[in-house]
Amino acid sequence: MGERGRQSVDRHGKDTWTVFKIMGEFVEGFETLRPLWPSVSIFGSARLRRGHPYYKDATQVAEALSKAGYSVITGGGRGIMQAANLGASRGKGRSVGLNIKLPHEVAPNPHADTIVHFNYFFARKVMFVKYACGIVGMPGGFGTLDEIFEALTLVQTKKIRNVPVILFGSSFWEGLVDWMTSQL
Repeated sequence: MGERGRQSVDRHGKDTWTVFKIMGEFVEGFETLRPLWPSVSIFGSARLRRGHPYYKDATQVAEALSKAGYSVITGGGRGIMQAANLGASRGKGRSVGLNIKLPHEVAPNPHADTIVHFNYFFARKVMFVKYACGIVGMPGGFGTLDEIFEALTLVQTKKIRNVPVILFGSSFWEGLVDWMTSQL
């Protein structure tokens, strides 16, 4: 067998094992998050720091949700995610971080009392919506948009139950909402 044939066989062998790694992420996510229902997923920037008004807002929103009995699920990183996990830890609900392993990101924030680690964005995004009875989109970047649009698409196509998707910070979201209303 030539070099090209060996590469093809090795690649397919790794693909098969990847299926088991993906399945493991789903099983761990389902087993960890199922008991935490009802929950609300909060998306937002990893770049905003303590002292920014949206950081304070995220802390207050998550604390109120937690005191109302909801678990709060974030991406487990810094910024808005850390603020939301901090707020949730002040309430009576659980504070959850769904951490994604990336080359240049830091460890999960210290305020999540439950952390699930993911290698695959798509598996992580399933967990954000699977056990959520609401979604809050705080200001953020491409990752936040990806998570919000994933949730909106799943609601629109009825792949998940109709949950409220709340965009917090009207001045931040106004242009996008105007565009979506007129174009989509």
